[in-house]
Amino acid sequence: MLRLVELVVLALVATAVVWKGSGWLETSSQRLSAHYGLPPAVQGAVVVAIGSSFPELVSVVLSTAPPPIGAGQFDLGVSAVVGSAVFNLLVIPAVSGILGDTVSASRAIVYKEAQFYMVAVSAVVITFALAVIYYPTPDRLVGTVTRPLAAMPVLLYGVYVFTQYQDTADFDAPDPGEIDIARQWGWLALSLVTIAVAVEGLVEAAVGFGEFFGTPSFLWGLTVIAAGTSLPDTLVSVRAARDGRGETSLANVLGSNVFDLLVAVPVGVLIVGAVPVNFGVAIPLLGFLTVATVIVFGFLRTELTLSVAESYVLLGLYVVFLVWMTLETFGVLGFVPGA
Repeated sequence: MLRLVELVVLALVATAVVWKGSGWLETSSQRLSAHYGLPPAVQGAVVVAIGSSFPELVSVVLSTAPPPIGAGQFDLGVSAVVGSAVFNLLVIPAVSGILGDTVSASRAIVYKEAQFYMVAVSAVVITFALAVIYYPTPDRLVGTVTRPLAAMPVLLYGVYVFTQYQDTADFDAPDPGEIDIARQWGWLALSLVTIAVAVEGLVEAAVGFGEFFGTPSFLWGLTVIAAGTSLPDTLVSVRAARDGRGETSLANVLGSNVFDLLVAVPVGVLIVGAVPVNFGVAIPLLGFLTVATVIVFGFLRTELTLSVAESYVLLGLYVVFLVWMTLETFGVLGFVPGA
């Protein structure tokens, strides 16, 4: 029991440190974006999204890297990223909509960000499918993701950044005033280091929970690491929504998920060279993510807003996801082999 208490305290303290680091991250990234004249959609989808997705990136690195540096569990890193993507997509807009009454979108968010996010999900599915087809293992549902395969999603993210860069050409940025650039870059660097240290604690707690309860660390990646690493995205998006900047709020959510899928997951492969991936586990999770994306897309398309009622629907869908994953992990259901 003492070990369980230690793990809970570690997870809570690590989450609190992530929260603190995310505050520094939000402030510095906003000021840097204003200084460089970035439009709101680009600020949310690239600058803030990459910064607030840094915890997910670190979680994959620490989960995949072999001991003593990391846990040597690629599945733990993937489950953390997918769990974070589901959390970002369902919980963050829902909380933003409830606390801010409604979240306003724009056609650029609906038709560019949301649709490119769907492309990102498809790209990950195709990458895993190619791993099973061209680099199979004795288990017919398990394939090996190699560095060349992992490079494909990263290159696609380069296309995404290029399209965002093109949007800055026609944007007439307001005068940001006096900003100490060196100081803001310093705060940004400090926030990233702080978050990295805290995420290491989250990964350790997730592995410890799996050992304590005798369950795969898969579940704890989907919950403990996912929720803890999504905290920066939550704070940034909710504050933006309450300030009436719904476009930045939603762009941050979608941009973070695009980064997580196209960069964070492949980074684990690029580090170790090749990793096995269980197609039977990945596809049901990514399938749920696709369904959730379609639902969010439909809600945003209606009058380009997310209402309070729709926000509660998204929260309910996330609860369904958590119950499903818990039942899978404890063997009550069997839709996800190896969960």
